Amino acid sequence: MKLNMPNEFQQARQHVNAWRNNGPAMQTLFKILSTVLLAAIIFGSGLGAGYVLHSSVRNDQPTETAATNFSLYWEVWNRVEEQFHGQVPGDSKPIYGAIRGALATLDDPYTVFIEPEPAAQEKAQLEGQFGGIGAFVSVDEAGRILLDPMRDQPAEKAGLQKDDALIAVDGAPLAADTTVDQVVLLIRGEIGTSVTLTVERAGQTDPLDITIERAAIETPSAMWRILEEDPTIGYIQLTSFTERSNIEINQAFDELAAQGASAYIFDLRRNGGGLLETAVDVASQFLREGVVLREDRKNQDERVYEVRPKGKALDQPLVLLIDGGTASASEIVAGALQDYKRAALIGEKTYGKGSVQLIYELSDRSRLHVTVAKWFTPNHNAIDGTGLIPDIEVLFTEEDHASGRDVQLERAISFLQNGE
Repeated sequence: MKLNMPNEFQQARQHVNAWRNNGPAMQTLFKILSTVLLAAIIFGSGLGAGYVLHSSVRNDQPTETAATNFSLYWEVWNRVEEQFHGQVPGDSKPIYGAIRGALATLDDPYTVFIEPEPAAQEKAQLEGQFGGIGAFVSVDEAGRILLDPMRDQPAEKAGLQKDDALIAVDGAPLAADTTVDQVVLLIRGEIGTSVTLTVERAGQTDPLDITIERAAIETPSAMWRILEEDPTIGYIQLTSFTERSNIEINQAFDELAAQGASAYIFDLRRNGGGLLETAVDVASQFLREGVVLREDRKNQDERVYEVRPKGKALDQPLVLLIDGGTASASEIVAGALQDYKRAALIGEKTYGKGSVQLIYELSDRSRLHVTVAKWFTPNHNAIDGTGLIPDIEVLFTEEDHASGRDVQLERAISFLQNGE
């Protein structure tokens, strides 16, 4: 049973109202609210779950106090429905609002509830792929939604052409105010399922229906190149820690080494974090042995995450670029490499997020982020709220921004060339 449809919401409320005379009915609602299907550990705010670490179906029974308090909620909401001068939401919004309000009492910015649609987006982000058709979506000055198929992807193979104007998805016309984000959500879906797009095409009198089978569309988290300023330096930028990130990093090292790279600049600026396991994998690319991070959980002994074997850049000179947007999983990597003096950190102080979140996927595909631990660098340094201090601080000036000059990258190149 889900809570994201109006009729089911009303059924849930009936269960609560019936509790006064029927205890088991009240317990039914609490089972709905407490059902947990999937869980995964992540780092970083605004990011979603990747690999499922365990499955857990909860059938918690409410205490008498909890049941009484929830009946108070409905006492309030019934008065609102009776007296409020305005439109009262008739779907799951009141339940979602109540959950968010309850979590706010914890005073923890990272313990949050995420509704189904944004939860699906963050899940796809950290998986590094999503079920889609392989097309760019944009809006023109006239407000038309335009599609541009990617090369060799399902949309192109099915016959979609650049600048086809989307007017309907699966037979449902787009509203005049439909946004690009809303269109993306309509088009995405389970891999192997189909979606029918109705488009208007220049030179065609009648609209065209194009049915496309969704496939796995990868979303890279890393980019790399040999620097023009010095062909012996390989530059790797990682924008997030997804399920695919370590695979991409392995490919980067293979290609850059084949092109002659003997030193590396690893750019973690504006990288807000991601998956714990990926952070350990990426840090292990640069370390032979030791500890990547230490974790302190409630009522548990300290957990230690060890370096994993087969790193590909264990000896080469290395610089990490960091800034105020370097957070969480990025700070795990940077903190470990700084503690072991494996790399020079150049740039600005990092964000300072030293907590771990467990992500639960709930019965209606919404998600619950719960802070379950604090983490520390190998040398037991706590960075939560303080961040990491760079070994070499380099700040941007207004002139740097205006001219597009990357002074931090320039300093990193100079450090590798001159050793200081």
